[in-house]
Amino acid sequence: MSLLSGQRAWLLQRVTAVYAGLYVFLAVAWLLARPPADHAAWHGLVTQPVVWLATALFLLLLLLHAWIGLRDVVLDYLRPASLRLTVLVLAGGGFLLLALWGFWILIEAALR
Repeated sequence: MSLLSGQRAWLLQRVTAVYAGLYVFLAVAWLLARPPADHAAWHGLVTQPVVWLATALFLLLLLLHAWIGLRDVVLDYLRPASLRLTVLVLAGGGFLLLALWGFWILIEAALR
């Protein structure tokens, strides 16, 4: 039995969607209320520990949400097992690269 099968995947998909929705809503509200004037202000905002952690969690959960959705579509609609495996491996590798890139950006911002 897969860790992300059936109801677990469904629930995780909903939880990640709720967090992503809240994050985007709060980020847009904050930026409309207090738009950063320059690069230093952006940097100061992003490197605040709460904002940095919320953004890192958003990135992780967004990629998890995308993985679950893509995996479900692939498992439902692609029939040859070799094609399923190929698509899932390529997508997983792509998501892993996106995660590494995103966290690299966040870590670089925090260290400057």
